[in-house]
Amino acid sequence: MAGPGRRLAAFLVDIALASLVSWAFTAPAPPGNWSVLAWFVITVLPVTLFGATPGMVLLRIWVARLDGGAMVGPWRAVVRAALTFLLIPAAIWNFDGRAWHDRLTGTVVLNR
Repeated sequence: MAGPGRRLAAFLVDIALASLVSWAFTAPAPPGNWSVLAWFVITVLPVTLFGATPGMVLLRIWVARLDGGAMVGPWRAVVRAALTFLLIPAAIWNFDGRAWHDRLTGTVVLNR
């Protein structure tokens, strides 16, 4: 399983990318809440289809379903993103090395 350092680094890469994307569409004004929307899209669509955000690809980690399904799917990706936005479910880990948002969605983050 992917450790917390790599997961945090991937999250920070995704936040920076979302800020750049939203800034590109809102400059010269500050991006404001548009960066949250950009982050949500950058997180949900790639995880739904490919199992990894751009930051995860860069750090060579990915999201997999515990039941062996081929794709994470939209509902799992949306719930994971919403709980990650709240930070607490993504920051609290259980004894098995999985965060609460992974346990609730039946997913795990693995190293490639």
